[in-house]
Amino acid sequence: MARRATKKSKKKRSRRVPRRTSKKKSSRKLPVPGFFRKIPWLKVFAAVTVVFLIYVTYLDFVVRGSFEDSRWQLPAKVYARPLELYQNLRLNADDFERELNLLNYRYAYQPKESGTFQRDGNGFDIVTRAFTFWDINELSQHIHVSFSGDHVSRIKNVRDGKEIALLRLDPVLVGGIYPLKKEDRKLITLKDAPELLPEILVAVEDRKFYKHFGIDPMAIARAFIANIRAGKSVQGGSTITQQLVKNFFLTNERSLWRKFNEIIMAVLLDFHYEKDEIMQAYINEIYLGQDRSHAVHGFGLASQFYFAKPIHQLNLNQLTTLVALIRGPSYYHPENHPKRLLSRRNRILEILLEQKVISPELYAATKSLNINIIKKRHVAVGQHPAFLDLVKRQLREYYPEEKLQSEGLKIFTTMNPVLQLDAEQSTRKRLASLDRQKKLNNKLQAAAVVVNSTSAEVLALVGDRNPRFSGFNRALDASRPIGSLIKPVVYLSALQQHEKHSWSSIVLDKSISIKTKDENIWTPRNYDNTSHGEVTLITAMTKSYNQATVRLGLEIGFPKINQVYKKLGGPEDLPPYPSILLGAQNLSPIEVTQLYQTLAANGFRSPIRAIREVLDVDGQPLRRYPIKVQQSINSDDINLITSGLVQVTKTGTASALSKRLPNIHVAGKTGTTNDTRDSWFAGFSGSHVGVVWLGTDDNQPTQLTGSTGALQLWADIFRHANTESLKIEKSDNIESQWIDSKTGLLSKSSCSGSMQLTFVKGTAPTESANDCPRSGVREQINNTVEWFKQIFR
Repeated sequence: MARRATKKSKKKRSRRVPRRTSKKKSSRKLPVPGFFRKIPWLKVFAAVTVVFLIYVTYLDFVVRGSFEDSRWQLPAKVYARPLELYQNLRLNADDFERELNLLNYRYAYQPKESGTFQRDGNGFDIVTRAFTFWDINELSQHIHVSFSGDHVSRIKNVRDGKEIALLRLDPVLVGGIYPLKKEDRKLITLKDAPELLPEILVAVEDRKFYKHFGIDPMAIARAFIANIRAGKSVQGGSTITQQLVKNFFLTNERSLWRKFNEIIMAVLLDFHYEKDEIMQAYINEIYLGQDRSHAVHGFGLASQFYFAKPIHQLNLNQLTTLVALIRGPSYYHPENHPKRLLSRRNRILEILLEQKVISPELYAATKSLNINIIKKRHVAVGQHPAFLDLVKRQLREYYPEEKLQSEGLKIFTTMNPVLQLDAEQSTRKRLASLDRQKKLNNKLQAAAVVVNSTSAEVLALVGDRNPRFSGFNRALDASRPIGSLIKPVVYLSALQQHEKHSWSSIVLDKSISIKTKDENIWTPRNYDNTSHGEVTLITAMTKSYNQATVRLGLEIGFPKINQVYKKLGGPEDLPPYPSILLGAQNLSPIEVTQLYQTLAANGFRSPIRAIREVLDVDGQPLRRYPIKVQQSINSDDINLITSGLVQVTKTGTASALSKRLPNIHVAGKTGTTNDTRDSWFAGFSGSHVGVVWLGTDDNQPTQLTGSTGALQLWADIFRHANTESLKIEKSDNIESQWIDSKTGLLSKSSCSGSMQLTFVKGTAPTESANDCPRSGVREQINNTVEWFKQIFR
């Protein structure tokens, strides 16, 4: 039975076999490409593996090379001059408060934290910031500064009550020299950061940071499933290491290839470096906002950008606010989307509470706080492009562009940030007013330079009617005819010939015709188209008579005038053309400033400079830019010309300054070129030299003379400059006399038309004017006061 059953079962199976066989035959009929059967799959797998390993090796080279050699391109930081406080410093309380505001010092009822202050009338309680300079590390101090009028009266340490002889505040950051990516950051070490920051980042961004090998496969899988279900990207699975790789090495492109590279490079980064190194790099690299055209990277800079505080001073509220921005600085923008940002910060606080990073008490206290982000946030960009342009040009003499853009140099400049802002605001307002008066359709342009009269340090520089415009820099590059600004050179050349010329000497102001080298006839005219006959040198210069100046210049000779011009700082030799005597020479405003700086410094010429010190990224000095001084012209001769330039501003073409600046004495000269195409004024006080040019880029007439145009802007700037009154230096070889400006004879201070001028001893007139018209009472008083000031200086 068993056998039959077996046979029967075999028969049954045998009946089924043909059907199965027929199926196999039908499946074999499917065509299989010959090339597919011939592919050596083992070799293909081996080749792909080799290519993959080569590519991974390449990525490994990229990761290690970039991460170790040069982790970031750090822009050079450009600082204004640090404000040095000492007793009797000429500075008023309002300007001091403006500087504190520019430094982002915060008002506090009782200042305790660094970077806070309180003002009570003319007194300030301040907790200064620590700062590393080229010569000293200034520590944070709690100080009290008192002002009396326009001077600092007292500086004391609040903690011990001791007087402070000298205190240097941290400088205003005015801009930077940026790499092509236009990224900015302030590097910090992990030990500089608050201890809570890494804990917050791990809790919010990557809970397994200290456990995984650069990527979290489970997180990636969860994010993939969530995104598939939602039909869009709703969840990310990137670790802190992946985020760092994406920011540091890759772009924001959304593609599988970029994600593949990100994963491989994250694993490599984790393999080669410690977790703390990766965390520190992440803290310095992560993108946290936008400062106009420049990206703000890292918590170090973000703490300054959003809260005007160093990173170690941030509290839990501020730290969680910055961490909230990681998901999207634009989406959580503090001004545009404050509710979103607040909601995200609160969610982060909840996560920290859930993971027991913070206590319930701290959670409740922090959640009740508002997000207090400062309103004026401009710490990264260059707000003064014309000045920065000058800085870059002077730096390029010693540093290549790549070094300036990538090595984090600290550049301390000479800029006075308060005066710079005043110069910019004055330029905007004055040009808008002149445009309306003359109907120039906003074509009028401007340039202004203000330097320290003794050191030649550039304090303020404007290169455009819109001072924040970073295009053509007219202060440096607008080479225009300087007009009558050249006349002090001509008259100084004459006054150096003591035996021939003094202010009382007579010169003929009469029409003159001169044949030029090209056989043309040149006939200069006075601005009023009138000849004035015999006039004194002082009258010819104060009234800016062209004909008298040309005759005097021809008498002196071009070699002598060119010699004086070069000693004053002229950039190149003057061509020996008669028209040069009336300012046909083209100069830029900064080149004119060099000439007048030598006059203001009593004959001591210093090259104009905008840089004091350069430090490397670690604060070590690289190069100093010391003041270079050379006496090029005798001080007694400078005394002579200065007394005449003072009279230009009192009775001559610049007499409007007597009303605009009634409380200070200044010297200067107006300049107007043919058809009023250029309006100039150059002048100096006891502490500042300023040059202003107005004109149009297409060289069209402006209807503005030197006095109706450039002088007005110069007065606007100097009215805010807190400048010192000009004093003529004493000398054993120089004497001061009152003379009659018309006759050149001795006069009295009470006489109308009398001027107090300086003479080399033995060259002053000895005769007195017969006719002495009495001045008005007010003029007599003013003249007498002036006389006493001159005598008792």
